[in-house]
Amino acid sequence: MTNKISEQTHNEPHNQSTNVRLNWLRASVLGANDGIVSTAGIVVGVAGATSSSIAIITAGVAGIVAGALSMAAGEYVSVSSQKDSEKALLAKERQELIDFPVEELKELEQIYVNKGLSQSTAAVVAKELTERDAFAAHVDAELGINPDDLTNPMHAAVASALSFLAGSIIPIVAIILAPAPYKVAITFVSVVIALAFTGSLSAHAGGAGKRRATLRVLIGGIIAMIVTFGIGRLIGISGL
Repeated sequence: MTNKISEQTHNEPHNQSTNVRLNWLRASVLGANDGIVSTAGIVVGVAGATSSSIAIITAGVAGIVAGALSMAAGEYVSVSSQKDSEKALLAKERQELIDFPVEELKELEQIYVNKGLSQSTAAVVAKELTERDAFAAHVDAELGINPDDLTNPMHAAVASALSFLAGSIIPIVAIILAPAPYKVAITFVSVVIALAFTGSLSAHAGGAGKRRATLRVLIGGIIAMIVTFGIGRLIGISGL
């Protein structure tokens, strides 16, 4: 029985790794959702102003490229800032272990007391972990950072751009392939279905209620398309 438990524990993913995967999944779903809504808003808005397929496709492609680049740049800057902050915290912790080893040991001990261990047990745990690898013990307990697994800004930027592109494909393909009289209607339905899927997936990744999360995403996307179509139609009627 003990061997089975040990084997199961060994095979279970660490919480930090699980959280990292969930964060990446949420980011990818949100990127795809942005691609769907942004591109749908552009093509539906242009379709409201003109029936020219060339104009609609040109605007859609321009929106996709601009959106993907913007997402990539924003993610790169954001993750780079986060990584710089994490590296600064790691450097600070490493120096504190050199300058104040006794105080840091007491701090680690207190962390485990606050987590529910008795004072004597916490002292033993802190001492043994410090003797094994003081830096690893402190950054895990205090900072929750794995110094060997910091997020790569370039990977995050590429993933964000690709997820945006993946979402953008749905409305642009729908409006290109749909017959002229039904372009807006078919795009609208395609986007609603896609948003229902991404909303449900996002809720699943975050452990939230699917119905409420999906409804939120749907309402946002529907409002965006209605508003952009209305603006496009007004511009088309006015001849601006």
